[in-house]
Amino acid sequence: MTLKNVKPSLNKITKSLAVTQDSREFLLKNTREIISLCSKSIIAVHKGELVTAKNNLKQAEKLLKKYKKKATGQLRRYLITPEQEYVEAACLIAVVKKKDIPSDKKLAVMPESYVLGLLDCVGELKRRVFDEMRKGNIDEAIRFFEIMENLYLQLYTFSLYDKVIKEARRKIDVNRILVDDVRSAITEEKRRIELIKALEKLEK
Repeated sequence: MTLKNVKPSLNKITKSLAVTQDSREFLLKNTREIISLCSKSIIAVHKGELVTAKNNLKQAEKLLKKYKKKATGQLRRYLITPEQEYVEAACLIAVVKKKDIPSDKKLAVMPESYVLGLLDCVGELKRRVFDEMRKGNIDEAIRFFEIMENLYLQLYTFSLYDKVIKEARRKIDVNRILVDDVRSAITEEKRRIELIKALEKLEK
């Protein structure tokens, strides 16, 4: 009979696919907690609560290590989003603490996750720039802007790999606009400060 090999083959494939599907659903469900912890970490950074930010990041790191054991083969792609959020939070904390941005090896993440996380970090740095400007800390605002701009310039060429790193080009296009907006805002603020200083000299 010509179909005698089909049924056992399909049975074996069915079992394999069932395992893969269960693992996929498990990862999608449980990695949401990682994304939530990373979001809380970023919010804490902006509030100036660095201890809370680092604690949330450590919890996210522990969960990532745990779920990586289940994400083998094609299932690894379901870790890109949580890893991306992890990279974003870790890099933001490093910049705020005036430390070197960690490497992909140090964070133990996939290349795609690292690039996308750094791209997202550019947006968070914009927020830091405006927060410092509102406080009157123009020097600190400039420090954040310079890091933000340098990150963008180093990531710019990754738009070539948009087919490999999903949404890289879109994020880079958005970042270009963010960098230009922040540059204009800082230039305007510096002129305002210089004008105030000039007026104060005239009053003396």
